[in-house]
Amino acid sequence: MVAKKITFIGSVQGVGFRFTANSIAQRYRLAGYVRNLSNGGVEMLVQGAQQNIDDCLIDIAESFAGYIRDRKIEDLPPDPACTDFKITF
Repeated sequence: MVAKKITFIGSVQGVGFRFTANSIAQRYRLAGYVRNLSNGGVEMLVQGAQQNIDDCLIDIAESFAGYIRDRKIEDLPPDPACTDFKITF
């Protein structure tokens, strides 16, 4: 199991990004959260199998190709207490 924090930059608020990302992450059985940032970006923390994370990020990138200008990915230590995926505010 691996964990990643992804910051999406661009026009990613007010376009259904969090709800779509939540649905995609749950489809890949990932744990974590997605939330808006005060700077207009969106932060997503995901943990699970590396391939599932990779596939999730591909699906998000395809769904929001015209909205994501950049993304930053950081590796994090997995948190065994994190067992589901949710939208936080």
